[in-house]
Amino acid sequence: MVRYAAVVLAGGSARRMGGVDKPALPVGGRPMRARVLAAVSDASPRVLVGPVDVVPAGVRVTREDPPGGGPVAAAAAGLALLDPETAVVALLAADLPLLTRAAIGELLTHLAGEKVGGGPVGSERPDGACFVDGHGRRQSLCGVWRVAALRAGLDRLAVERGGSLSGAPVRALLAGLVVREVPWSGDGPPPWFDCDTDEDVRRAEEWTR
Repeated sequence: MVRYAAVVLAGGSARRMGGVDKPALPVGGRPMRARVLAAVSDASPRVLVGPVDVVPAGVRVTREDPPGGGPVAAAAAGLALLDPETAVVALLAADLPLLTRAAIGELLTHLAGEKVGGGPVGSERPDGACFVDGHGRRQSLCGVWRVAALRAGLDRLAVERGGSLSGAPVRALLAGLVVREVPWSGDGPPPWFDCDTDEDVRRAEEWTR
């Protein structure tokens, strides 16, 4: 088993959904952020970045600086709470209601440099592994990453942007990293499916029935 931490980003504004607390919306009778945290129940620590009224047991909570500063600022806030010896982190959006522990396990296996069925994959040690959708688009906030690589990316961005990470895109954080792209091959719905609209939430609800 790979020891890993998890940082769940729950501070988005959900403009396409009227500004609601999107991660708190229920899918299958449970808030989306609770479903994501359950998928990484074996991670230590688990960090939730965003406004939360009720703190889940055993979960560390923080806010990005400034609040609403975007996913890169939120990632920086989450990484700041990790234990010094933590080498691997799952960096996840909080609106992934179909995420499972099996999916996280597949990503961790690819990050370790082996196929699910065994044997080496590629010759270059990856800095991270994330799912890609059916069109080959990276789902970067449904991935696992080496903490050192992310921190180096944050340091680089901070220099490039004059010390502020607010509004920085995730692709800028990951620029230059060796990323293993993983198509979902398991049973069930795609774990990378995120809910950006009311229709997405309804579709996820149908998948959980």
